[in-house]
Amino acid sequence: MSHGLDTGGSTIVLDPDLPSLLRPVAVVVLWINRAMVVMGMLALLIASLVLTYSVFSRYLVKASTDWQDEASVFLLVGATFLCSAFVQALRGHVGIEFLGGVLPPWANRIRLALVDLACAAFCAFFAWKSWTLLHEAWVDGQTTSSSWAPPLWIPYGLMSLGMTLLTVQLLLQFTARLNGLKGAKGDVR
Repeated sequence: MSHGLDTGGSTIVLDPDLPSLLRPVAVVVLWINRAMVVMGMLALLIASLVLTYSVFSRYLVKASTDWQDEASVFLLVGATFLCSAFVQALRGHVGIEFLGGVLPPWANRIRLALVDLACAAFCAFFAWKSWTLLHEAWVDGQTTSSSWAPPLWIPYGLMSLGMTLLTVQLLLQFTARLNGLKGAKGDVR
């Protein structure tokens, strides 16, 4: 298994195979991803503070902690989904590299392009379903079943935005791979 975070850094650079027409889009996505990581870090910090407060208030003060669990879950959902495109830009998701080691380079490039396309298709479907859940929650005024009852459009909105960003990131990477395949046509090493 491999993942891009073992490469010694977390600097995202634009793929040299990305078509010049898509470079401005990639720069905008890069800046959005960086902003999402900052928001994700804040969400994780706030979730840890909320959960710490929950422990102290529940066991030391014997106070009710109705809202803390849901608030923490919402923050963790947001951090997870909103930061997923940044992790993908680093190629930091875990991948199994067995086939990469046994396939010839030209076949491996095709395999990687197909994997990017399949991932983009799955994430696009997930994003679409998330947007439909967001719409339903908003229109119907859906809330959680707890006594605090926060609106469900909050986590659905975070999921929708995060999966949309991940889909765009995957499509940019797929386009770069396709462009790289065109440039490597004669390379059959």
